[in-house]
Amino acid sequence: FRQMLDKVAPTNSRILLSGEPGTGKDLVARIIHRNSGRAEKPFFALNCATLHPDRIETELFGAADGKAGLLERADGGTLLLDQISDMPLETQGKIVRVLQEQKFQRPGGNEFVEVDVRIISTTSRDLTNSVESGSFRQDLYYRLNVVPLTIPPLREHLSDIPALAGYFSEIISVQTGLPRPVFSSKAISLMQSYDWPGNARQLRNVVEWIMIMKGGESGQTVEPQDLPPEISKMAAPVIESASGLTYADLPLREAREVFERNYLLSQVERFGGSISKTAAFIGMERSALHRKLKSLHILGADREESKVDNTKRKKA
Repeated sequence: FRQMLDKVAPTNSRILLSGEPGTGKDLVARIIHRNSGRAEKPFFALNCATLHPDRIETELFGAADGKAGLLERADGGTLLLDQISDMPLETQGKIVRVLQEQKFQRPGGNEFVEVDVRIISTTSRDLTNSVESGSFRQDLYYRLNVVPLTIPPLREHLSDIPALAGYFSEIISVQTGLPRPVFSSKAISLMQSYDWPGNARQLRNVVEWIMIMKGGESGQTVEPQDLPPEISKMAAPVIESASGLTYADLPLREAREVFERNYLLSQVERFGGSISKTAAFIGMERSALHRKLKSLHILGADREESKVDNTKRKKA
């Protein structure tokens, strides 16, 4: 996805961003603008889902009294049409003409206003279904969908959480004056084990919550106990090695050894130290399990062997 972003950002092509709610479509649009040749020009956004239909046209095209709309104010820059699927059909027709001719008339006016604006649109719906149902114009869909980009949900790119958490903390700090925290590796590991149903928007809210609760000075470390309850309760358990590192901090071979040791130790304890019962449950030969326990330095292996030997002597 990031490679495609790097390719399309410098162009002037129109882009249609789709994805689940909260995936950060507006954030991606701003990144595209910042990495384009229009970066020094204005960036404006219009949320089509939150405005009354009559208000949308005023915001876009301005007013007869000379008040400039977003199309005119964004001249030379980028205009984001957020949730384009909620735009009224009548307004859709006027947008088609703007895209065709790069000019428009203010409501009630006679003069044409020429503009050079890059349009980026977003949707959380399948616009092809909207086209089929007649709620979205087909000609507008094809004009906006020059470069379609689907933003994956956060659960599919958990490796980006450290960068996103840092980015959000910086933005929130500027907006609110709250000090920026530093996330420990344990906190990041726990955040990466959570499935984030609210996507990037939820992550931003979590970062802001942490910053409010932590307070204090800049650079304070966020630990697992500082995370909101929904993450610490719902996230998968993070098992640590003896050194206190989590799986995410370990190379594959060491992580596998830590898992095997924790798993086998818990199973041996579960069956009261009986290697025979443990082996039967996990599906290993008793001798193979005994060798594995010895290689992992798990206590109890020698005691079991002695127990078996003593039983044999009594029978003899």
